Amino acid sequence: MPKLDLPDDVPFNNILLANELSYDSGEMLISHGKYFASLNTEQLLAYEEIVNSVNNDLGVMFFIDGYGGTGKTYLWNTLSFRFRSEGKIVLNVASSGIAALLLPGGRTAHSQFGLPLVLTEESCCTIAKKTDKSELLIAASLIIWDEAPMIHRWGIEAFERTLRDIMNEVVDGASNKPFEGKTIVFGGDFRQILPVIPRGSRAEVVHACINSSLLWCRCRVLSLTQNMCLQLSYDTIENNLINDFAKWILNVGDGKLGQSEDGESLVEIPDDICVKNSTNHVADIVDLIYPNLMQELSNINFFQDRAILCPTLEIVEKVNDYVMSLIPDDYKEYLSCDTVTKCDEDLGIDHRWITPEFLNDIKCSGLPNHSLKLKIGVPIMLLRNIDIASGLCNGTRLIVVELGTNVIGASFMEKSGKTEKVYIPRMNLIPSGANVSISFQRLQFPLCVCFAMTINKSQGQTLSAVGLYLPRSVFSHGQLYVALSRVKTRRGLKVLMLNDIGESCTSTINVVYPEVFQRI
Repeated sequence: MPKLDLPDDVPFNNILLANELSYDSGEMLISHGKYFASLNTEQLLAYEEIVNSVNNDLGVMFFIDGYGGTGKTYLWNTLSFRFRSEGKIVLNVASSGIAALLLPGGRTAHSQFGLPLVLTEESCCTIAKKTDKSELLIAASLIIWDEAPMIHRWGIEAFERTLRDIMNEVVDGASNKPFEGKTIVFGGDFRQILPVIPRGSRAEVVHACINSSLLWCRCRVLSLTQNMCLQLSYDTIENNLINDFAKWILNVGDGKLGQSEDGESLVEIPDDICVKNSTNHVADIVDLIYPNLMQELSNINFFQDRAILCPTLEIVEKVNDYVMSLIPDDYKEYLSCDTVTKCDEDLGIDHRWITPEFLNDIKCSGLPNHSLKLKIGVPIMLLRNIDIASGLCNGTRLIVVELGTNVIGASFMEKSGKTEKVYIPRMNLIPSGANVSISFQRLQFPLCVCFAMTINKSQGQTLSAVGLYLPRSVFSHGQLYVALSRVKTRRGLKVLMLNDIGESCTSTINVVYPEVFQRI
């Protein structure tokens, strides 16, 4: 690879450092002034404490606790503009690709820090000493990690362990501060979905949270409670409606509605949100969220902020198949090539019963199905991080515009602000979860149809029209809260729930683990 074409006075040949120092300091200073002027009291307090820690090398570990709409991302931007205007390096990472897109120069934590996909209590990041990545971490003045409660605490501990090892080369003597005295700011909302533990018990899920880590006792927690959405409207009535709706969602997230028994409570859904007397359930929720679908199919703006949310993949497929059947155009089917990976050869498995048909039938989260049926104009979702800098990450929604043989052409939804067409190739995909006992790889396009998506997959998405379809109740902490909080106003939300005999009802189960909040 060619070396960087840098002036002679630049004392390094590191493309990662060069990228982080390539910001226009004058432009950053102007942007900082605009953002800083709009900080509310809580944001300003957090801002001053973080700036003081960075400027005086205090090495404080912060956690900014706030629900959606309290301006955590706004605070991240303000801090980034401040330090980049001074020529300092700020690393912005997030636990999910969608959250990373909202951060200036954002990356996923797995990508930036080399976190292993399968974490253990002794895991370390795949960052060697005296490499470009290690030099970047040493030079960083501030690390911001958004959506931290989503990731297993072992991932955060693995990064802390790795950072200590790297920093030992430049620090005289071991530091008793977490992250070897580097200022790091975590952010998130413990009401949302916690780390996913396949077939894990309630105790295992709680134990996997960041606030169950030994590092948590060294963490300075700051709270954001002011809803910034109310500052955007001068209409008093509209503000009151938004405020009432936000309070109701927070009560759902805190588990304050209904009588709670062992973390579960029965929540009554308000009449203006609840879909009653439904007979053809899938058709009814589709008509509510996608009205006049045939006429709007060619309108790329129609799908940009609409979605139907479901608790499981099986229900999602049922809804997507129904909507696809309504579109009169012929579909194009793409079949995968599934093969057993070599690592299973020494495990004593009889490969005679692992037929291609057996592998083709495997369906799991994060992996496209063996058969992928697409039509021009339908919304799709990426299932892998391809190019985060270009907006192509796990969870990005696109519109199909071209169905080729070896590539699929798609365009960004207008909401993303990107207009160029992108081409998605087939990829070798290996299931990373523990829900598949056989190691195999699937050569397939990393895509799925997304008229409907799982509640877990919707975390981080902001929509204006959401249909929550619950033929079965949610089953983990924060799922109902995440689904309801994808919209800012109650006008954009419809909830269709079914009871045990398949009839529409007006209440549903909410799962909240109160012990998670006791450690904040």
